[in-house]
Amino acid sequence: MGFSELYLAYYAKLVRFATVFVILEEDAENIIQDVFTELWMKSDCLDQIENINAYLYRLVRNRCLDHLKHKVFEQKYAKNMQTSFETELNLKLQSLDSFDTCLVSEEKEITKKIHAAINSLPDRCREIFMLSRFDGLKYKEISECLGISINTVECQMSIALKKLRVKLQVCRAA
Repeated sequence: MGFSELYLAYYAKLVRFATVFVILEEDAENIIQDVFTELWMKSDCLDQIENINAYLYRLVRNRCLDHLKHKVFEQKYAKNMQTSFETELNLKLQSLDSFDTCLVSEEKEITKKIHAAINSLPDRCREIFMLSRFDGLKYKEISECLGISINTVECQMSIALKKLRVKLQVCRAA
């Protein structure tokens, strides 16, 4: 069986199979595309595979499990960054509250720096950050509202938190 016939025969079945693991069809399609890209690169070895059906399903299953492991890692990283950012921000705001009125201008300056840091984010990244932090939307709600994948929302939030942390770290050192 040639590569084209293999692709036509298995693509839809493998997408359905992958969707059982990763839930989102978009992620499943990406995984299947990666699998077929790998097969294309090894197309000269396809004849050596005894049971192509078992081989493909095993390959897809392993890729799905890798994808899920990576998702867990990303979520933990994003959560740690978010917690760190929020803790740092809360500590700064709490310490400002304990000072007398002559330090109100410093609080305003920090607020300006926070807003400047937020405004320095790329447009889509800033929009997602503000929907999450200021409007209180969940990642799924943001993805539906903007017509993007939850993956993109998570990735953009991770980028936003990392950039804000770096910017606010620079502000703190100054």
